[in-house]
Amino acid sequence: MKSLNLYVANLAVLNVKFHNLHWNVVGPQFIPLHQFSETAYEGFFESYDAVAELIKMRGEFPVGNLKEVLSLTTVKELGNESYTTSQMLSIMKEDFEGLISLATSIRGEADAKNDFTVVAVMEDEIAKYEKHIWFIKSMQA
Repeated sequence: MKSLNLYVANLAVLNVKFHNLHWNVVGPQFIPLHQFSETAYEGFFESYDAVAELIKMRGEFPVGNLKEVLSLTTVKELGNESYTTSQMLSIMKEDFEGLISLATSIRGEADAKNDFTVVAVMEDEIAKYEKHIWFIKSMQA
């Protein structure tokens, strides 16, 4: 499934992007957002490995170099600058929504092929990112 490699590429870029936010966030919620972004990028790395292994289990090759990652990704990169807590929350929310959309599409594709392992993994991914969005909305309230 080519969409799994897109998912892996997006996770790789999001790992770097959220490190950028982690290092460069400024404002009154610095500590909790610094910690939240760390939790997120650690999760991206775990998912990156798990989904790449799903690809290998299907006899295919996961995207394994940065040139390919950057040619596939749909994630918008950030510049090296400061980000307010408000900006950071908006950026993170948008990226989590993008992952949910892609995971939902992959889940549907896998379900049509009776690939229940991919269905289960994508459902777990969706649930994880929905919870992150709930946290963000609560912080933005």
